[in-house]
Amino acid sequence: MKKLSILLLAVTALTNATFAQRSPITVKKSDTRHGPEKGSLIIIGGNVGSQRDIWDKFTELAGGKDKAVVLVVTAAVGDSAAFDQKDVNEVKKQTGIKNVTLLHTNDLREANSEKFIAPIQKATAVYFEGGRQWRIADSYLNTLTHQAFKDLLDRGGVIAGSSAGASILGSFLWRGDTKGAQILIGDHTQGLGFLKNSAIDQHILVRNRQFALVDFIRKAPELIGIGLNEATAVLVQRDTLQVLGKSYAAIYDYNTIINSEGKHVVNGREDFTASDGPFFFLGAGQKYDLAKRVVIKETRKAQAGNGIAKADDDN
Repeated sequence: MKKLSILLLAVTALTNATFAQRSPITVKKSDTRHGPEKGSLIIIGGNVGSQRDIWDKFTELAGGKDKAVVLVVTAAVGDSAAFDQKDVNEVKKQTGIKNVTLLHTNDLREANSEKFIAPIQKATAVYFEGGRQWRIADSYLNTLTHQAFKDLLDRGGVIAGSSAGASILGSFLWRGDTKGAQILIGDHTQGLGFLKNSAIDQHILVRNRQFALVDFIRKAPELIGIGLNEATAVLVQRDTLQVLGKSYAAIYDYNTIINSEGKHVVNGREDFTASDGPFFFLGAGQKYDLAKRVVIKETRKAQAGNGIAKADDDN
């Protein structure tokens, strides 16, 4: 069994390398460590519902209700979503944006066609629906469509994704196995890479997943781990991350993991931007510097405006 696993890994690596040689994706040198050089990412932990701050930020960054041109990518749902307008109608309802259309294929040849990418070249925003993240990889990874998504970011657009649509935005595809989401490192491990050097998990608190990324990031220190609870998102612009929504985002950083004792108390006071454990939570309005890998501490006035509890106000 061990020899078979090694053989399968070798075959997969060879296949990926061969396909990568034909890939139309352009990898440019970046000044940012994790976030996009231009444009914005809104990465949502699932079940966004009517969470206004998330939808309002998406609408704003897409160009506003009247000017935004949005594509809803439904590959993660499966072929049942090829003609189903349910997800399109939901985005219209939540945002008030008029120009929202469906983008769907499970065919790499179609995803590599100029005809298919034409709508993306005119779009201001893309929204990846939830389902299974490996389906998105099978449909778009290393295609002209993948490049068109990157180009949308480069011209200042916004790419959002919820649940599986969130995980696919990272570079390492977490829970990407075709046999089930309970397999953390599976038969699909390459994401679309809009958030570079990262692994993204979702539904973390409602499904008790908050510790799942710890051991992985310990073994892959170059990556940043982002865990998101439901109805919660992170907005990433360049290397600044900001939390939106009603719950929490978890940050998994190698240095936090290996130095996970005694950081929560600083000069005799609790520091709510630090942790005694291998990860820490950020709430709505809080920011994180992905390049320096530190919480961006704001003044008390700014904290109060963002609804962040002050250290001497809460137990």
